[in-house]
Amino acid sequence: MTSSKPPFWRDTRFWKIATQVIAVTLAIIIVSILFVNVSRNLQRLGIQFGFDFLQQGASFDIGETPIAYKPTDAYSRALWVGLINTLLIAIAGIILTTIVGIAAGIARLSDNWLVRNIALVYVEVIRNTPLLLQLLFWYSAVFLSFPNISNRISLLGLIYLSQDGLEIIGFKFSSEFAALLIGLVFYTGSFIAEIVRAGIQSVSKGQWEAARSLGLKPGLTMRLVIFPQALRVIIPPLTSQYLNLTKNSSLAIAIGYPDIYFVASTTFNQTGKAVEVMLLIMLTYLTFSLTISLFMNLFNKAVQIKER
Repeated sequence: MTSSKPPFWRDTRFWKIATQVIAVTLAIIIVSILFVNVSRNLQRLGIQFGFDFLQQGASFDIGETPIAYKPTDAYSRALWVGLINTLLIAIAGIILTTIVGIAAGIARLSDNWLVRNIALVYVEVIRNTPLLLQLLFWYSAVFLSFPNISNRISLLGLIYLSQDGLEIIGFKFSSEFAALLIGLVFYTGSFIAEIVRAGIQSVSKGQWEAARSLGLKPGLTMRLVIFPQALRVIIPPLTSQYLNLTKNSSLAIAIGYPDIYFVASTTFNQTGKAVEVMLLIMLTYLTFSLTISLFMNLFNKAVQIKER
C-alpha cells in the first residue's frame, strides 16, 4: 500500500508560514491606511510632509552639549546632541544598574539580618514609588539643596557635590545628568534585585551542597557555581529592565536634561512638524530597543546549556 500525503492545510509547517504571511500583510495594510489618512489630514490643513526642516537653523540653546553645538546650527545637529545625551544616560545607566541590582539581589539572600533587611527596605520602597517622583526628589530635594560651587562639599577629596552637579576626580556631571542617572539606576536596580534573587533561588539546593562538599567558600560558590546557572533565568527579564531604563530616560524632560525627547519636543514646538518629529522619536527608541534585545539575546544563547 502506498501512503497518501496529507493535504497541505493539515501541515503545521504550512500554517506557520501562512500565519506569518497574513500578519505581515495585515501590518502593511494598517500602516498604508494610517499613512493615507495622515497625508489627507496634512493636505487638508495645508501642511506639507517632509524633513526639510532638519536643515533649518535651530535657534535655541542646549544646556548640555557633548559635541560642539551653537544655536545657529541646524535642527539635525540639535537632535544629534539629544541623541548622544540619551546614549550616555542609557549606557551608564545599564552598567550601574546592573551592579546595583546584582548587589541588592544577593544581599536579599544574605545570612546577615541587617544586610538582608536593608536590601528588603530598599527594594520595597523604591519599587513602589513613582519614578517621576524619585527624579524630582533627587534633583530638587538633593542636588539643588547643595551649596554653590564655591562652597562645594568634598568627600575624601575625591568626590565634590554642589548645585552645579557632581565631580569625580576631574569628571564633571551636571546636576540634571546626575539626578537622572541616580534615579534611573536605583529605580531599575530595585527590579533587577528581585530578578537576581529569583534566579539564584531557582538553582537547586543540591548545587549548594555539592559546592560545600568540595570545600568552596560562600563567595566562590556564588561566583563559580550558583550565579552562572542563575543567569539562564535572570537574562530574559533583565533584558526587559534594560529596555525600560532606556525608555524611561525620556522623563529627563521633567528635570531639564536635554535628551532626544527634550530636544525633539522643542523642535516640534518651533517647527510644527508633529508627525515627522514623532516618527524620528519612535525610530530612535525602536533602534535602541532592537539593539539591546539583539545583544541580550546573543548573551542569553551563550549562557544556555548546550546539549551534546
